[in-house]
Amino acid sequence: MRTFAVFVFLASLRLVSRLFWRLERTWIGDTRPDTAFDGLRVVALLNHTSLFEWLWIGACPHSFLWRVAVHGVIPAAEKTTRRPLVGAFFKMLGKHVVSITRERDSTWRAVLQRIDPDSMVIIAPEGRMKRPNGLDSQGQPMTVRGGIADILEAIPEGPMLLAYSGGLHHVQAPGEHLPRFFRKIRIAIERVDIADYRAARTAEAGSEAGFKRAVVNDLNRRRDLHCPAVANGGNPG
Repeated sequence: MRTFAVFVFLASLRLVSRLFWRLERTWIGDTRPDTAFDGLRVVALLNHTSLFEWLWIGACPHSFLWRVAVHGVIPAAEKTTRRPLVGAFFKMLGKHVVSITRERDSTWRAVLQRIDPDSMVIIAPEGRMKRPNGLDSQGQPMTVRGGIADILEAIPEGPMLLAYSGGLHHVQAPGEHLPRFFRKIRIAIERVDIADYRAARTAEAGSEAGFKRAVVNDLNRRRDLHCPAVANGGNPG
């Protein structure tokens, strides 16, 4: 019953996204629109700028939404999921929405324990939102955190989707309550093979011990290279 309810909820959000915002997708490298979302094991959204990033669901086919409803594992900030209405909203975005703190504690272990051979993990690897000044809420530069490497160690093979957000501050920035409708939003999409990606990062590091740092450095580089320019003259995301 929950699986069907989550799918209907996601499909409704997809419709809202397509009705009230103008979505522009670009494809990185050899990524093909007809196969980009097939059989994914990990989805990583880079350039986390807004609680309205559910709008990117408009870029996804219904087959992907069904997989999220059946096999999706989504780490979500505890301070978000605890909020009365917003928390209920985010808990409906996947099969398993796991509340996490910003520490490597039992909440993060709960995410890893949810992963099974069919799971698809959806994660924002930076772990917090960028503010309009380009920094996080503590005034620190936005960087990818090491948790994504833990995910790739738990899921050693299969396809990964890297989604590069053009930023949503021109739609809704942290601290704002209402979104701005009918704005153009941009996303770039890249599909990579996890086994090949892990091998490349291990080779860069020179040893398995440096794997996590190599992943962090690579995703920071890819984010800075591939994120589209912000649309509609809004604040850069």
